[in-house]
Amino acid sequence: MITPFDEGGGVDLAAGRRVARFLTESGSHGLVVNGTTGESPTTDDQEKLDLLGAVIDEVGDEVTVIAGSGSNDTAHSVELTQAVTSAGADAVLAVTPYYNNPNPAGVRAHFQAVAGATDLPLILYNIPSRSVVNIEPDLMAELAASVDNIAAVKQANSDQLQPIDGLDLLAGNDDVFLRCLELGGTGGILVASHVVGNQMRAVFDAVGEGDADRAREIDEGLRGVYGAMGVTTNPIPVKTAMGMLGVASSRLRLPLVDADEDQRAAIRTALEGVGALAASAG
Repeated sequence: MITPFDEGGGVDLAAGRRVARFLTESGSHGLVVNGTTGESPTTDDQEKLDLLGAVIDEVGDEVTVIAGSGSNDTAHSVELTQAVTSAGADAVLAVTPYYNNPNPAGVRAHFQAVAGATDLPLILYNIPSRSVVNIEPDLMAELAASVDNIAAVKQANSDQLQPIDGLDLLAGNDDVFLRCLELGGTGGILVASHVVGNQMRAVFDAVGEGDADRAREIDEGLRGVYGAMGVTTNPIPVKTAMGMLGVASSRLRLPLVDADEDQRAAIRTALEGVGALAASAG
């Protein structure tokens, strides 16, 4: 879920509630607060906890609320994991330590420490395009086997999208959502669901009902939106789209900047293509 900002650059908790409600009513089974799409690198711990609390208060009795608690500083990630656990999150999402470039033994020790800080399910977040480090499938399986509450992986390395013994498999990229479900995955932590959530829920439901043709037909119709959400760095496109839809402001925090006119045009065209935005809007 995006993190809305107010005119002064602060986290807009009222808008955060609106976004959480919008997503809940648009097909999402759950929400991730303070993930990559939530601009977690530029929100401080108190802002993270304030937004998490607002979302839990708004929709926590209706959907699963997962809190991002990852960091490249293991001690910080442990501390934040403890804090979001106390705040009432249902699960935590922890990214591979970025920039430090830990070896496999370091990755293993990091996730063991973070998982040990909570009794909640922990979702590994593998995104080597941002963190540089890739968690290999065998290391994921080892972590699942050795740490009871390491329960799932958000796999954003599409080249290694595959079942992992002991873990729920969650798609980390919009364009492999259907493929993940076809492989036996249990869902996805996605971006395009902000704007085509009901359609993506329909893909999920069609797979569950064994209607593969229907799932593929819906998914194919969403390819333009998937592409538009990647015309520049996430979450610039999705925040732009949410602004066009009138759900929340498109404001970002530096070093992220507003979409340019070409990028806005591509996003607008994709939204029009699925009927999410009238041709005269945005």
